[in-house]
Amino acid sequence: MGSIRRYLKFVKPYRLHIFLTIGIGIIKFGIPLILPLLLKYVVDGIINTSDALTTKSSHLAYAMMIAFGVFVILRPPIEYFRQYFAQYIGSRILFDIRGHLFNHLQRLSLRYYANAKTGEVISRVINDVESTKDFVITGLMNVWLDLITILITIAIMLTMDVKLTLVSLIVLPFYTIAVRYFFGRLRLLTRQRSQALAVVQGFLTERIQGMQVTRSFALEEYESDLFKEKNGEFLDRALKHTSWNARTFTIINTLTDIGPLLIIGFSAYQVIHNQLTLGEMVAFIGYIDRLYDPLRRLANSSTTLTQSFASMDRVFELFDEKYDIVNRENPIEAKKLEGQISFDHVSFRYNTNDEEVIQDVSFKIEPGQKIALVGSSGGGKSSLVSLIPRFYDVTNGSIEIDGIDVRDYELKSMREKIGIVLQDNFLFSDTVKSNIQYGDPTASEEEIIAAAKAANAHDFIMSLPNGYDTLVGERGVKLSGGQKQRVAIARVFLRNPSILIFDEATSALDLENEKYIQDAIQELAKNRTTIFIAHRLSTITHVDQIVYIDQGHVVEIGSHEELMAKKAAYYHLFEIQNLENSTV
Repeated sequence: MGSIRRYLKFVKPYRLHIFLTIGIGIIKFGIPLILPLLLKYVVDGIINTSDALTTKSSHLAYAMMIAFGVFVILRPPIEYFRQYFAQYIGSRILFDIRGHLFNHLQRLSLRYYANAKTGEVISRVINDVESTKDFVITGLMNVWLDLITILITIAIMLTMDVKLTLVSLIVLPFYTIAVRYFFGRLRLLTRQRSQALAVVQGFLTERIQGMQVTRSFALEEYESDLFKEKNGEFLDRALKHTSWNARTFTIINTLTDIGPLLIIGFSAYQVIHNQLTLGEMVAFIGYIDRLYDPLRRLANSSTTLTQSFASMDRVFELFDEKYDIVNRENPIEAKKLEGQISFDHVSFRYNTNDEEVIQDVSFKIEPGQKIALVGSSGGGKSSLVSLIPRFYDVTNGSIEIDGIDVRDYELKSMREKIGIVLQDNFLFSDTVKSNIQYGDPTASEEEIIAAAKAANAHDFIMSLPNGYDTLVGERGVKLSGGQKQRVAIARVFLRNPSILIFDEATSALDLENEKYIQDAIQELAKNRTTIFIAHRLSTITHVDQIVYIDQGHVVEIGSHEELMAKKAAYYHLFEIQNLENSTV
C-alpha cells in the first residue's frame, strides 16, 4: 500500500480530470443498461399486447428511433472523450514520473552506477513506469465504473424482482473469496517475472555494447549459451505466472457462469407458473450479462493491477536509492576558484567492505600550478582525482579548494569550475556542434567555433560531410580517437574552468594526434591549476611537480629533475619507458 500512496501523489494534480472522466464513463456505461428495459418494453408492451398491427408497428418505430438516437448520435462522442481523457491523464502522469525519475537518476552517485546494470535501470524507467499506467486507467477509472455499473444494475433488478435478484447474487461471495485468494500470490509471481525480464534486458544491453569484444574472441556460441540461461530463467518465471493466471481465470469464469445458469432456470420456472412475464425474464437475463460482464472485467482488472503494483514497487525501489553526494546545509557557492587544492590525510574506499584504494595521501597544489600523478596502473591516481569534483566523497581526511572543504561548496557551482578530459571521452549521439556546446549550452555559434579552433579541432570538423552539423554516432563512433579527444577538449575550452584534470588524455593516441592534442592542452592549461594523470612520462616532464602514487600511497614528490636525481621509483619507471621506446 505504501507504493500506492506514493503513486497517488503523482495522480493528485489530475484528480479533477479523473472525476470528469469517471462522470463521462458513468454515462457511457449507463446507456447500455437501457437495452434490457427496451427488450422488456418490446416484448411486454408491444409484441404481447392485443393492439392492432399498425399500432404495434408505430410504437416499435418510435422506440427504435429513440434507441438509435441514443446509441448512434449520443454515445459515440461520449465514448471518444472517455477514451481520450483516460489515455491523456495516464500519459501525463507517466510523463511526470519519468521526469522525476530522470532527475533522480542524475543525482545518484557514480557508486550506484558502478554497481547497477544499465539495462535494468532502463527497464524500470521505460517498462515498469509504462505498466503503472494501468493503475490510473484501470484502478482509478475502469474499476470504479464497473462497480458503479454493478450497483446500478442491482438497483434496477431489485425494482423488477427482489427474489430473482437475490438468486443472481448467490455466487458473489464465492467470487470475492476467489479473487482475494488467487491475486495475492499473483502479485508476487508478477514481480518475479518483471525482475527476470529486467535481468534479460540488462544482459542484452551489456552484450550489445560489447559486441566487438565478443566477435574478437569468437565467443558467439558461449554468449548464446549465457543468453539461453538468462532467457530460460525468465521463461520459467513467466510460465509459473501463466499457470497461476490460467488457474485463476478458470475458477473466476466458472463462478461467473453459474450465476446466469441459475437465473435462466429460476426465471423460466417463474414464467411457467405465471409469476413473471416473458418480457421481465428477457430483461432480467439481459441484466445478468450487465452484472457478470463487469465482474469478469474486475477479474481481468485484478490481473492488470497486479502487474501494475509489481511495477510500481520496482519504480519506487529505484526512487528509494539514496544520494551519496549531497549538499551540506547552507553550502558555499563557488563563484570563482583560484585553484589551490590541498589533500589532507585523504583515504578512500569505494564500498564499505572494500579495501582502501587511497591511503593517507597529503600534498598541496598552488593556484596555476601544473602537477602530474604518475605510477603503475591501479595505483589509485584516477580514484584520487575523482574526489576533487566529488564524484565520490573521501572516507577519511579532507580535500580543500582555496582553503574550503569541497564538501562545503554548493555542488553544481563547484563542478562548473572544474574541467575534465578523459582517455576515452563520451560523446553523445548528436552533432559535433551539440557535443562541443555541452560545455556551455548558452554558447553562441561563434564561441563554439572559437573553442574548436583553440582545441585544434576546427580544420578536421570542416572536412566532415556536414561540418559542425555532422552526426558523430553512438558514443562518437564515427570519429577517430584523436578527433574525439579534440572535441572533448573543445568542450572544456567552452566551459572555461578554473581547474583542469587530464586523465591519460593522450596515452591511446598516435604521435601525430598526440602533438595536436598536446598543443591544445598546453593552450587550455595556461594560467589554470592543472592535474595530469600520465602513463607516458615523456609527456609530463615540463610540469611543476610530479606525484608518484603506488598502491594508494604517495611514494615521492618533486619536479622531473629532482625525482630523476633521487634515482628512486620515478627514475626507474622513466628509464624503463625510455628503454622500451628505444627498442620499438
